[in-house]
Amino acid sequence: MNNNSIRRWLLAALAIPALLATAQPVSDSIPVQTNQLTVDLRFLGRGEARYGGLPAVPVIEDDDHEIVEPDKVPTSNFVLSRTRLPINFKRDWLEMRVTPQHSAVWGQEGGSALNLYETWAKMTTRSGLFAQVGRVALNYDDERIIGSDDWAMASSSHDILRLGYEGHGHKAHLILAYNQNANVINSGGSVYVNGAQPYKTMHTLWYHYDLPRLPLGASLLFMNVGMQCAVEGLLEKTWFQHLAGAYLSFRPDHWNAEASYYNQFGKNEHGIKIQAWMMSSKLTYMPSPKFNVTVGYDYLSGDKYFAVPTGHNVGMVHHDVIKGFNTVYGSHHKFYGAMDFFYVSAYHDGFTPGLQNAYIGSAYSPVKNLLLNASYHYFATATDLEDMKKTLGHMIEFQAGYAISHDVRVAAGASFMWGSETMERLKRSSTKTNMRWGWITLSVNPRIFSTKW
Repeated sequence: MNNNSIRRWLLAALAIPALLATAQPVSDSIPVQTNQLTVDLRFLGRGEARYGGLPAVPVIEDDDHEIVEPDKVPTSNFVLSRTRLPINFKRDWLEMRVTPQHSAVWGQEGGSALNLYETWAKMTTRSGLFAQVGRVALNYDDERIIGSDDWAMASSSHDILRLGYEGHGHKAHLILAYNQNANVINSGGSVYVNGAQPYKTMHTLWYHYDLPRLPLGASLLFMNVGMQCAVEGLLEKTWFQHLAGAYLSFRPDHWNAEASYYNQFGKNEHGIKIQAWMMSSKLTYMPSPKFNVTVGYDYLSGDKYFAVPTGHNVGMVHHDVIKGFNTVYGSHHKFYGAMDFFYVSAYHDGFTPGLQNAYIGSAYSPVKNLLLNASYHYFATATDLEDMKKTLGHMIEFQAGYAISHDVRVAAGASFMWGSETMERLKRSSTKTNMRWGWITLSVNPRIFSTKW
């Protein structure tokens, strides 16, 4: 799909909201409408203490040009905060939202982020058709592939046009995006780098159906993502990588079963062929409203690496085919351990050996408003590695959350990981054992204004 065809798609799609508007009743047929305006205030603060597992920096060379790792274990203590002011308007078939957002590390100078997290308008017909345009936080299915990643203070949102239908158990969404940098608008080029999202174009089709007589839901997802790599001296080029897959959820009494499979193909931003895939399964048993047990397994394909020299320098190997699965725009913190070693932070030199994540956990509510969680993860690479074992490590996590009131909540967690030599070398950490991270959060979400007229 070239840029001309993309522009034709977008021009045709932009005409649809106008058609939806003309489909609404007009003049005397419009009943007396109720306008609703709400304003919420959302504050989230989180303090973190990290010991081990972070990159061992700085890395220096000795007189023989050999890499020397410092002995000091990297630690980090900091406080993050985020403030949002969602403003929502609704009238009959029209909805609008504007959400200013500020996020920063306490004491940060010049690097805090003040932006519009969401700003969109949505028009919906009585038959269930809708059109939405603007900056939108996207969340689909279990958020593994497309999610807002709310753990990250800035979170993620997308500048899109979304068209769809929802009704009678069916949901169908078409998402279209085309990104551009402001500094090339008048230059005649369309190379897109260092933007709010990594893609130049994105076309996504999502379909979901809930079976009326069974607690069973099924989703199909297809993504066509255009990526660019701006290299000086080369003509602009958009390479398209594709993702296709399905998500299933089955929720009979006392049980909750989820499964997904996704296949990636096409080419990455360097024009290298992609052949990658992932699968996940999760089963939760809930004998009572206060207690549950969960077991699950994730497998994400990876690349083989042929040389890992001593000194922890990962050798560069040319790949004719990329087999490392890219988790694209999901809520990564939610799935692969709270210490965010995988698909949040990268391996050294961007190497992707894939991941196996086998886990078991439990949640218990001993008293009202208090929820306790504990889980265990076993991590391993998906591929066989030369001179290294697959095992990456073992992690234990504990979390507790308490709702002080309807709009005030506190939570805390602690994670402990015992990593292997493979983990130490691939993540370039100065320690492989006794890694521990802790965090505590305060969330305050009052509604400060609401009116109708």
